[in-house]
Amino acid sequence: MNHPLATLGWYLLAAVGEIAGCFAFWTVLRLNKSGAWLAPGILALILFAVALTRVESEAAGRTFAAYGGIYIVASLFWLRFVEGVSPDRWDLTGGAICLAGAALIIWGPGRD
Repeated sequence: MNHPLATLGWYLLAAVGEIAGCFAFWTVLRLNKSGAWLAPGILALILFAVALTRVESEAAGRTFAAYGGIYIVASLFWLRFVEGVSPDRWDLTGGAICLAGAALIIWGPGRD
């Protein structure tokens, strides 16, 4: 049986790790910041990979598919609170649809 809070916690930790890690590379390659950003970025990407393997699931593909919805919503939070850009109604609607899809994949009928 999946434990909803533990599952959600691992997904959120994975999302923060992936977004932070990729953002570190973004800052170096797109914003011309110091290469010193890469070391914490790599550590964040390792955190992402480890956290995603902790999700209780019988299949990696299902875990990754559900993670996609969580990642999208977490990215919208990053957009707002780190980059200071407000998501528009289309961003929020799309995020809600993705989150609903992720919930179906994780906890839909017939799951443990």
